[in-house]
Amino acid sequence: MKFRKLKSKEDIIKLVEEIGFLPFFANSIEGFSVEENCPGDLWFAPDKDGPWEWKGPIAKDGRCVYGKFFAGKAGFVSREWFPVLANYRRDGYDFDARFEDGLVSRKDKDVYDMIYKNGKIISKQIKSALNYKKGANTGFETIITRLQMQTYVNTADFVYMTDKNGRTYGWGVAEYTTPEEMFGENYISDAYSEEPQKSFERVLEHLNKTVKISDKKMLFKLMK
Repeated sequence: MKFRKLKSKEDIIKLVEEIGFLPFFANSIEGFSVEENCPGDLWFAPDKDGPWEWKGPIAKDGRCVYGKFFAGKAGFVSREWFPVLANYRRDGYDFDARFEDGLVSRKDKDVYDMIYKNGKIISKQIKSALNYKKGANTGFETIITRLQMQTYVNTADFVYMTDKNGRTYGWGVAEYTTPEEMFGENYISDAYSEEPQKSFERVLEHLNKTVKISDKKMLFKLMK
């Protein structure tokens, strides 16, 4: 598949709003990503911003939700379609109910609670507070990816560290939040009235219409 060339963060937002879902990186479905539809000269250019720099502002904008939602890899979901995906991924559970039913580990809950109680918090602070360092707690990346795939957590922004002169450096540190923090407590729960499997079927049907993905097995694996 081919989309129009994405030359600005507004182009990406408009495409996500149009088709509902857009992985950031190339994946099993050819052409279905930001990476494959942004001109090469916009990636890591020394004199201008590109998709790598835009992802934080897009996440903050509020028209899209950003996180690891596509087979453990990052991408965007429109604000309209995210509750539908979340209803399927959560299987009708809010996080505390999932924990009470023994479906969540204590380590997952500790990370989630740290994000929920702070509203927004960068990964370095979570790791420090919960003792994720050499010789101590392990598996943070697996946990934070799982929480995003389950749609309980998303990325709010990317925060750049500064040196003693106030200059930014590095790639940017992920700042995590919850969809409820961004859009309100009922943003996801209002979708719980639909059977989770029906929500998933609607996602697949929508993508089949808007993106026209011929390989249904690949689509199923990417969105499951």
